[in-house]
Amino acid sequence: MNHPTHVTGDHSGIAFPVSYAVLEEGGAAALTRLFREIGAIGADNEVTDILHWKEFFGGGMGRKVAIDVAYAKEEGLPTRLFAKFTREFGDPLRELFSPVMDPEVRFALLSRRPGFPVTVPRCLFGDYSAATKTGLLITERIPYGAEGIEPALEKCVDYEIPDPLPYYEAQTRAIAALAAYHRAGHFGDEIEQAFPFDPTNEALLKVIPYDAGGLAAKLDTLRAFAARAPQLLPDGLADPAFLADFARGAALVLDKERAIWERLYASSDAIALVHWNMNPDNGWFWRDERGVMQSGQLDWGGVAQSNLAQAYYGMLCAGEADFLARHDAHLQALLLDEYAKAGGPRIAAADFDRDVKLSIAVLGTAWMLDAPALLEAELPDYPDLTDRTDPRLRDLFLPRCQLQLMRLFLSEWRRKDIGAAIEGL
Repeated sequence: MNHPTHVTGDHSGIAFPVSYAVLEEGGAAALTRLFREIGAIGADNEVTDILHWKEFFGGGMGRKVAIDVAYAKEEGLPTRLFAKFTREFGDPLRELFSPVMDPEVRFALLSRRPGFPVTVPRCLFGDYSAATKTGLLITERIPYGAEGIEPALEKCVDYEIPDPLPYYEAQTRAIAALAAYHRAGHFGDEIEQAFPFDPTNEALLKVIPYDAGGLAAKLDTLRAFAARAPQLLPDGLADPAFLADFARGAALVLDKERAIWERLYASSDAIALVHWNMNPDNGWFWRDERGVMQSGQLDWGGVAQSNLAQAYYGMLCAGEADFLARHDAHLQALLLDEYAKAGGPRIAAADFDRDVKLSIAVLGTAWMLDAPALLEAELPDYPDLTDRTDPRLRDLFLPRCQLQLMRLFLSEWRRKDIGAAIEGL
């Protein structure tokens, strides 16, 4: 089947390569054209040479490549670049993953405006074609572990970090800075155009991807998992009484899902431009001249207008239970204070904590209950694991992460008495 080599982007009107192979064939001339047409370099500048070109693998999107380039005029331009494509034509997962690049591209283009409130990789080119589900994003590449930048963090292994708090404080400030910049009106009407928000949209009111029968099956699998491997659900999370109480609460979340979303969207002062996936592994970190941890943000596929509480839970959902027990109140207060100081509305602490509970309830029920099935599929002897730090599990990204996401969800459900919050809705 014949497929195009270039498609025209919805946002810039520029024709861009559809694949790694097409961009590689075009070389320096192709990069020059893209960068000039989108305004990343001037008409009197060009990419003169590609010094290094190496594909690397990771994530759910398509092929990715690290590119080192030289320019006729350096002009402070980044020479270490990162290019990301949607999955190629014919890939069975193209339909599922490709649309996620559209908001990421829109955000990358937005980030090129002066005074942007958070640090992100400099965007050299980005566009997406909805009709063909094809996208390309080219940005600055972050030099992890060099030039004052800390080594990259991994997801769901915070127990390996001596002190996670400064990283989460930096991410909390970033959430507040972006949201407040939007709510203070500094974006003008750009956010309504690029990321419109309609709280009556049915797609925003039904997120849990299964019915009562599907939920019951997941809960049965969870109970069987807990009985077979209680060491993977420590601190009483494998207790049958707790799991029975949780199952009743999760069924209530499913029944009340629409009401939960309506409550979250009714918190108008908390609705702003946010990203639900600001786990520290999606950022990079350095300390400023005062020794304060600062952060930059990557991977914006989930950016949208939504409740700040959703972004807050998204930031913390891969953390450690004991860390949240110690620092949840501090981080919530930091977020609300930074949001107000930067021009956002002042939100009452009790109202925000209620929204955090509702966000944990609905997002956790929707996405955090797949660990037992994943472990069974990828590590059938999981009952023999010593605990979640066992190297056999530590080295399996998806099961390791899903287990910790589920553990933290269950722990927060119990600690914050989320079942009572749902009953009272």
